[in-house]
Amino acid sequence: MIHSKYGFHFVGAKLRDGSPVPPDGEWLCVTSPLKMCGHGLHGSPTAFEALQYAPGTVLCWCEFGGNILRGTDKFCAESRRILARFDATEILRAHARQSALSVIHLWRAPEVVRQYLGTGDESIRSEARSAAAAYADADAAYAAYAAAAADAAAYARKRILEQASERLQAAVDAKFKELCP
Repeated sequence: MIHSKYGFHFVGAKLRDGSPVPPDGEWLCVTSPLKMCGHGLHGSPTAFEALQYAPGTVLCWCEFGGNILRGTDKFCAESRRILARFDATEILRAHARQSALSVIHLWRAPEVVRQYLGTGDESIRSEARSAAAAYADADAAYAAYAAAAADAAAYARKRILEQASERLQAAVDAKFKELCP
C-alpha cells in the first residue's frame, strides 16, 4: 500500500548517514523493512516535534511516500523529498528566548539576562550568559530554589510546551508561506 504524507525534517551539513543533503525536489529512497529510529527516512508532523531530532538548524518541508510507519511524534518512510527549506537559526533562538522568558519569574535573573531574552540583542548575549552562570554559582540557595522551580515548571510543562509549539509552528508556517506562496 502506498501512502503520502507531508511533514518537517531538520538537516545539518550532511545527512545522518554522512551522505550529502539532496537538492529540493530529489527523492531519497530506502528499501523495506522500515524500523523506527533504525532504518528509513524520518520526519515529524510539526516543526516542534522535529526539533528534538534536529542535527542542524536547516528546517525542511518534505513529502514522504511509500510505506510509512507512524509514531507519536515522528514517522519513518520509504521515500522523502525536500519541497522547501530555510535556515531556522533565528526562529529557534527566538523560540528559546520566549521559552526562557515564560519561566523567568522563577528566579532573580540579572537585568542583562532579562534584556537579552527580551530583545535578542546579540551584542549582549555573551554578557547575559556569563551573568546567568555567575548568578547560579554565587547563590548558595539556588539549588533548593531550582528544585522548587523545577516542580512548578513540571506542573506547567504541558501548557508551556503546547504554547511554545504553537508559537514555533506559527513562525515556521509564516516563513514557508514566504518561500512557497
